[in-house]
Amino acid sequence: MTERATTGHALPPTALWSLLALVAAMLFAWRVGMQWPTALPGDGVDLDRVILFYSILPRAAVAMLAGAVLGLSGLLLQRVLRNPLAEPSTLGISAGAQLAMTAASIYAPFLMERSQGPVAFAGGIAAVLLVLLLTWRRGLEPVSVVLAGMMVALTASSISAALILANGDYLFSLFIWGGGSLVQQDWGPAIALSVRLAVGAVAALLLLRPLTILGLDDASARSLGIARHSSRFLVIAIAVWMATTVTAEVGVIGFVGLAAPALATLSGARTLRQKLLAAPLIGAILLWLTDGLVQLAAGTGGERIPTGAGTALLGGPALLWLLPRLRMLEWPNLGAHGASPRKAGRPWLIILLLLLVMLLAAGIVLVLGRGPAGWSVAGGDMLFDLAAWRAPRIGVAAAAGAMLAAAGVVIQRITGNPLASPEVLGVGTGAGAGLTAVLALSAAAVPGWQLAGSILGALVVLIAMLAIGARAKFGAERLLLAGVAMSALCSAIITATIAMGNAQSYVLLRWLSGSTSQATSVDAWLMIACLVLLILPLFLATRWLDILPLGENTARGLGLPVANGRLTLIVLAAILTALAAMFVGPLSFVGLIAPHLARLVGFARARTHLAGAVLVGALLMIVSDWLSRIAAFPYELPAGLFASLLGGPYLVHLLAKGVPRHG
Repeated sequence: MTERATTGHALPPTALWSLLALVAAMLFAWRVGMQWPTALPGDGVDLDRVILFYSILPRAAVAMLAGAVLGLSGLLLQRVLRNPLAEPSTLGISAGAQLAMTAASIYAPFLMERSQGPVAFAGGIAAVLLVLLLTWRRGLEPVSVVLAGMMVALTASSISAALILANGDYLFSLFIWGGGSLVQQDWGPAIALSVRLAVGAVAALLLLRPLTILGLDDASARSLGIARHSSRFLVIAIAVWMATTVTAEVGVIGFVGLAAPALATLSGARTLRQKLLAAPLIGAILLWLTDGLVQLAAGTGGERIPTGAGTALLGGPALLWLLPRLRMLEWPNLGAHGASPRKAGRPWLIILLLLLVMLLAAGIVLVLGRGPAGWSVAGGDMLFDLAAWRAPRIGVAAAAGAMLAAAGVVIQRITGNPLASPEVLGVGTGAGAGLTAVLALSAAAVPGWQLAGSILGALVVLIAMLAIGARAKFGAERLLLAGVAMSALCSAIITATIAMGNAQSYVLLRWLSGSTSQATSVDAWLMIACLVLLILPLFLATRWLDILPLGENTARGLGLPVANGRLTLIVLAAILTALAAMFVGPLSFVGLIAPHLARLVGFARARTHLAGAVLVGALLMIVSDWLSRIAAFPYELPAGLFASLLGGPYLVHLLAKGVPRHG
């Protein structure tokens, strides 16, 4: 269906972008004016003149150049992949570059002294090649590529954080750098970015014909005699080279590469030549304006929010706004290529075996561990002493894993979407945004108020996601991509608060790390009690969970109270997610993995599916918590973070082979 431009009294696109550029220029003039009275040429060295010519001016240049580079890079990626949601952040390129630079800083610091750009490029190209490899069998379908890129990005970010923690450095510095700060001390980054922009623009013009043909379907491109694969990989390499330069110089800047090409199209650019001109210009305006707003918010008290976090605060809502307006080349059914899972003949016997395996695992991790003298099996008085510390952790981890698994089953069956989960739809980060709101009111808020804020945040995000999907008539795939946007928005709120470095930052940082190291016996018994109280209503509502995936009309025809049933299940899923996230953070993929593993075992009906997923989730978190304390001894990795290291690759593998349908 052809999109029609909005008519009436709407501001013309050219005038709108001119107005935004004027606002950005006024913010820049205001910033220069703060230094101008004492920055005029004169005798001697003046500190304000140094700040103006070596910080303020290069910062403005870097903002515009980085925005233009990301805009052009995003356009090239979208063109060759025929995917309007492809960009350096959604394809995992920025996170891959960040991981490579983090690893090099720890294990090969000499590389970072002279080869920072090549290191970032190696990480970025590795990430995008992994995404392409895993989605090649699906024909580089847009949704599969973006979801695989999201999982690669989250996994790479988790590994980066794990490397920092394992080497004893404080995670706070990772968030500051990863937030994308544009603070400058010289003209070096501006010169590097200008070279990349010039080379990228010239390359794009030289490759104009292949780019035009690659925007067509494969059959048309093949008939026109173009070397599709080599041309595609060449353009991708150029785009990655430009994008990773931005990451190497200023950190991760998200959504500019996504928004600039889309806004160029919505602004009236139709031909490829017009888009090659408009996308970099719009990207430059967007990042320059965002950086000006960040500096305006900082005032004279010093900048606290990195510009990259500011782009995510604006980019999340922008993506939600763009989704209904983007015409995708193809929106596949992610379950179309997956086979229906087999059904277990004796499911309750398998559930009993899973219970025994979980209890056995709990017993093993209780007695087995590492100490200063190496591996040891605790017994007698030593076991009694260690149990006071290890048993609460095991109880909390098991309960949190079971809660996330139950929430995942509920969300997948409500949406009829096999790739939905509390993590993917942003419900976990929504709990963090709710916690942030409570801490903004009082840094000393008691745990009860923190939990209430987390539950409210998770509930608001989950209801908002389902409402957005229903109103815009999103398919399951667009709902997932809306979840990516919502997760980015909530994560930006959390990251911006952490970057302020106040008392709230440390509470959020501890929450985000998701460690169970501070768990007490009271926490364990409270979590287990909440698990029982919340899971029992779900088992009573398994008929609803069986019928809802069949569709609203079918459910209503079978006498199901659809609205009330969904609301009840949504509230339970939000509470389960918030409770689990309080202890294991938002990075775990247990809510996605456990329901899939339970279905692969053969649990098709809701009752056995729920029971199997709960046990699998508990088992996964028990093992993850144990690995988190022995993998990098004497340092300890957060349990939720370690679970994400296991879960991210699994989901990418799941995307590559095809997602099994609901039985």
